Amino acid sequence: MEFLSLDGVSQGPGSPDEDTSGGFTQGGWFVPHMDETFMQQAADWLAEADGLLLGRRTYEEFAQAWPNMTDPDDLFAEKMNSVPKYVASNSLTKADWTPSTILSGDIPAKVAELKQQNGRELQIHGSARLGQSLLAAGLIDEVRLVIAPVVVGSGRRLFPDGGAPAGLKLVRHQVTPAGMAIHTYETAGLPQYGSYEGK
Repeated sequence: MEFLSLDGVSQGPGSPDEDTSGGFTQGGWFVPHMDETFMQQAADWLAEADGLLLGRRTYEEFAQAWPNMTDPDDLFAEKMNSVPKYVASNSLTKADWTPSTILSGDIPAKVAELKQQNGRELQIHGSARLGQSLLAAGLIDEVRLVIAPVVVGSGRRLFPDGGAPAGLKLVRHQVTPAGMAIHTYETAGLPQYGSYEGK
């Protein structure tokens, strides 16, 4: 699941200080558009996860926040804290937010092994760079985008220039009362191409 602005920015959706790398100053742009419909959809998706696959930066941010969230009525806390976490990192040496496992070396190969295990979904939350690399490696089955009605103007984009081409098939979509567009795509190999001529 990835949060996007209309201009494709995925950096720092949750708070002003979430990710200021590269001098980014527009953090928190996603939060004003969160509503009950979005929260329920996100909770329903999380309920399908048998594991979370996270990049180092996202893991470290989550590991600081989620263990402190223990409200039994929270739609996410119990699941986030109990589900296995797999951290893709060649620099992290320990992961204290249990249960967590560090994946290092050939990350796509390690993820391919995880995907062979029995269970439901192995989900990427945030971790845009990891998602990009696994999409390019053909290891993503479904892409869930939540697009906020805002133009951020600058920041790291989910699909930057130079990324690997990918075909997608829209399988579900909805719009929340706050105006967020939720699109679910199945991956469909390489893009198809055509021409206006003869149309």
